[in-house]
Amino acid sequence: MSAATTRSRTARTPAPDRLCAEAVDLARAAAEEAAAPGVVGEHVALVSEGDRVVTHYFEAKEPGYRGWRWAVTVARASRAKNVTLDETVLLPGSDALLAPEWVPWSERLRPGDMGPGDLLPTEAEDPRLEPGWTGEDEPLPNSAVSEVSQELAALADVEDAELTTLPVTSRGSIAAVADELGTRRARVLSRYGLRLAADRWDEEFGAKTPMAQAAPASCVSCAFLVPMAGSLKQAFGVCANEFAPADGRVVSLSYGCGGHSEAAVMPKPPKPTPHALDTLQVDDYPLRPAGASGSVPDQPDGATEDLGHS
Repeated sequence: MSAATTRSRTARTPAPDRLCAEAVDLARAAAEEAAAPGVVGEHVALVSEGDRVVTHYFEAKEPGYRGWRWAVTVARASRAKNVTLDETVLLPGSDALLAPEWVPWSERLRPGDMGPGDLLPTEAEDPRLEPGWTGEDEPLPNSAVSEVSQELAALADVEDAELTTLPVTSRGSIAAVADELGTRRARVLSRYGLRLAADRWDEEFGAKTPMAQAAPASCVSCAFLVPMAGSLKQAFGVCANEFAPADGRVVSLSYGCGGHSEAAVMPKPPKPTPHALDTLQVDDYPLRPAGASGSVPDQPDGATEDLGHS
C-alpha cells in the first residue's frame, strides 16, 4: 500500500481523539439530561466525526423506540484538555422501528374518508377540471351588442351608486346574466376528469361485473333507469330501484341486475294437454265376466271323465 493511499484514508476517517473517546461519562450525563434517567442504556459505539470530534452512541430503552440510539457528540479545541458537549440527539439504528414514509394528504385520501364538516380543496391546476367560462363568448368591443352592454352597465352603475360594494362582473355582460341564471361555474370537468369518472363507475357497476353477467337484461331497457344529462348520458344513468344493489348510484347502460323492471313480467304458463286416461273416476272391474257378454257359455259343460276324451 502506497503512502498516498494511507494519507487519503486517514484524511477521510481520522482516528478518534483520545480525550474525546474517554468522555463517556460526560456523554451519558448529557443523554440522561435530554431524555430521562433510566432510559439511556449501555454505551454501544463511538465514531470519529473529524479532528477532535467524537460521537458516542448509547442504547435507547424507551418504549416504542426499538433499535434507536442516543447520539452525543463531544469536541475538544486545539491544544485544550477540556472536552465540551456539542449536541445530543436520538437517532435510528440499522434495525430501528421507523414510521412509514410521509405521504401528502392528497395522495392518502381515499373514497369514503370524508365526513360531516370536512373540506376537500382542489388544486388550482387540477387536471380533472378546466375553466367553466373563459370569456370567449363576450362580444367584440366594437360590436353593437357590446355598445348596448356598456349602456346597460352605465345605467346599472347609476342605480347602484348608493351601494358600498359593486358586483364583481359588469352588469349587462354575458357573465352577469349567467350569474343571475345560476348557470355559470368557475370550473367544469375536463375530458380527463370525465374519463376518470367513467372508468370508475364502469368498474363498479359495468357490464363486466358478476351481477351484470347474471342479469336477465341490461339497464338500457329498464324503467328504473333515470337518464343523465351531458355527454355521459350516452353511457350512464342513475338507478332508481330501491331494491336494486345500485339504488341511487350511477350505473352503466350495459349493467344489469335481477331487479330489472321487466324481469317480473313472467310469460303465462301453457295449458297442459288433457290426459288420455281419466284418473279422476273409478272404474268397476268385476271378478267374473257377465253371462250375457258372450265370452262364456250360458250353461256349464257336462261331466267329463277323469281320463280320456269325451
